[in-house]
Amino acid sequence: MKIESAEVFVASPGRNYVTLKLTTDTGLTGLGDATLNGRELAVVAYLQEHVAPLLVGRDAHAIEDTWQYLYRGAYWRRGPVTMAAIAAVDMALWDIKAKAAQMPLYQLLGGPSRTKLRAYAHATGWSTGELIASVQQRIDEGFTAVRIQPGVPGLNRTYGVNGAGSALGAYEPAARLALPEEEDWDTSAYMRHIPGVFGTVRDKFGPEIDLLHDVHHRLTPIQAAKLGAALEPFNPFWLEDVTPAENQAALSLVRTHTTVPLAIGETFNSIFDYQILIRDQLIDYVRSAVTHAGGITAMRKLADYAALYQIKLAIHGPSDISPVGFAAALHLDLAVHNFGIQEYMMHPVQARDVFDVDYTYADGALYLSDSPGLGVRYDETAAAAYPYERAYLPVNRLKDGTLHDW
Repeated sequence: MKIESAEVFVASPGRNYVTLKLTTDTGLTGLGDATLNGRELAVVAYLQEHVAPLLVGRDAHAIEDTWQYLYRGAYWRRGPVTMAAIAAVDMALWDIKAKAAQMPLYQLLGGPSRTKLRAYAHATGWSTGELIASVQQRIDEGFTAVRIQPGVPGLNRTYGVNGAGSALGAYEPAARLALPEEEDWDTSAYMRHIPGVFGTVRDKFGPEIDLLHDVHHRLTPIQAAKLGAALEPFNPFWLEDVTPAENQAALSLVRTHTTVPLAIGETFNSIFDYQILIRDQLIDYVRSAVTHAGGITAMRKLADYAALYQIKLAIHGPSDISPVGFAAALHLDLAVHNFGIQEYMMHPVQARDVFDVDYTYADGALYLSDSPGLGVRYDETAAAAYPYERAYLPVNRLKDGTLHDW
């Protein structure tokens, strides 16, 4: 079975998505997600100009060889653009292979290791009262694990906050403006505020609800260590991205000072980014997205490496990962033994016009059907009604104007 064509679609049903469609000489098609929020067209060009010409005529079943061909053959390895393009090809080939076998993809990955996938949702609020209302909304929707992102007094905007009563997928930080929006940041104000918020939320909802929090790379290692120690009495499920982890060894300082579980990796795009973190057991959850880390082939290897050290898989699942990429994550989640939890935001309502999915949510968990392949269909006609719109993620500045991590 040979690849006959490779087509790239860009559409903005609520937000921008990049979708790869591979078609074989037998008529089978496969979908892959190549969305890179804020840099979508860079991946489009990489796919159209450099990757698609290499795919036509290749054996659609030779997934590992194709992955290595695109990774090693380009010479210039890794990076988010390259790895998102490879991921899209990889997903599409797995989709085709599973359809050819007339099985859901997770069956080709070894079959299900569980019957359902525990999910966590996002709760936000500018005030603690708004946050409490948002947590209650998530609980009413069936979630038993909730990420809490509060506003910080004195700051005009804060990552992850969009007010109480928001729908699961309502948060869209990438603004359709000529230049990125600028947010402000004050680490001292944040450090003073967060422990009280955790205490209030924990007192309100008790010990049964798991509480997660995303620091979004904004602290130094010693600041992250202090925060972890301060939050220990409230038993967080995890702290995510507590410090920029390009310096992997920095997590050893955090680990020395707190027993709060650590999750990291949504900006990572290779198993090599985790090498020290996993080997030295400096984290508890790996957070890369299938879309940004080389696809199912690469993420399966990462999950297996992490499993050697009792580290769990918690794949990044924001609504800027398309339903194709999200479905790929769920198939991997269902198959691997060391699944931890799955982030779930839902996609914009408009995306339902373009992506028809077979996965479902109920009572705090996600479920896959037994339909062949990934279980996602792409409506090209509907997608044409949502043209691409340039959008930028925000940037972040300290009070004195210094550019900081967003």
